[in-house]
Amino acid sequence: MSIKNYFLGVLFLAFLPFFAFSQNETDKPVFVPEEGIDGKDVIWWPTPPTLIKSMLDIAGVGPGDFVVDLGSGDGRIVIEAAKRGATAVGIEYNPDLVKLSEYRAKQEGVSGKATFLNMDLFEYDLSGATVITMYLLSDLNLRLRPSLLKLKPGTRIVSNTFDLGDWQADENITVTTPYHYPDGSFRHNVTNRGYYWIVPADVAGSWSLLGGQLKLEQHYQKIEGSWQNAGKSVPVTYGRMTGNRISFTIGDSEYTGTLENGRMQGTLKVSGETRNWEADRIEN
Repeated sequence: MSIKNYFLGVLFLAFLPFFAFSQNETDKPVFVPEEGIDGKDVIWWPTPPTLIKSMLDIAGVGPGDFVVDLGSGDGRIVIEAAKRGATAVGIEYNPDLVKLSEYRAKQEGVSGKATFLNMDLFEYDLSGATVITMYLLSDLNLRLRPSLLKLKPGTRIVSNTFDLGDWQADENITVTTPYHYPDGSFRHNVTNRGYYWIVPADVAGSWSLLGGQLKLEQHYQKIEGSWQNAGKSVPVTYGRMTGNRISFTIGDSEYTGTLENGRMQGTLKVSGETRNWEADRIEN
């Protein structure tokens, strides 16, 4: 080796760490979001970690789930869902936030489970989701509501702060989080709220049940109606759908069961005894 080539090799090795460091730095997004920056439909405001945990906990997010976060911001919910073993997709309109989310997912080692799409959330097909999370405004939630109700029964929905109008939540979340000044000093506690729904199956209509006719009316997950037989009518009370699971009471009989392929079946309890029951749909 010539002296010239030797010194060139030494110089290359000396500056190699600098080049590697520069490459890593260029991979890191230069965009640093600030709380309250404007978006297409909403401002960006990060969800605190304590509420993220509660939202994912109440939905039971884990392996096998497909989580879609509408308005994913810096990707924190998607990343936490991926850490739990779920496949997760974030829908975000701001391309800088998408790039930041992708970088953060890579740093957390979940880029294989976490994907971010730069698009309008109303253009995304939600049909494959098992869990949907969102932090949108009330009017956007109401625009989404018809699409959410058409999803597969049992799909879980969790919203930060804003509800779905008269579709009452199945459960509510309340989390108290300490809020700090930019220098890290304590400012005050903030109460964050969330809402949880399970998409109900459609059971409205008439059913044949125990030689009579069961007529059901449905308002989201709540059901009511009557059972009619031989000119006698008994009201249906305490009726509720949880995904494709149904429960209701007729007189002193308590019914629980599931809806599958146009048939309901399950067990009923009356006078301390348990019996099987089934009902076939007559008409919607």
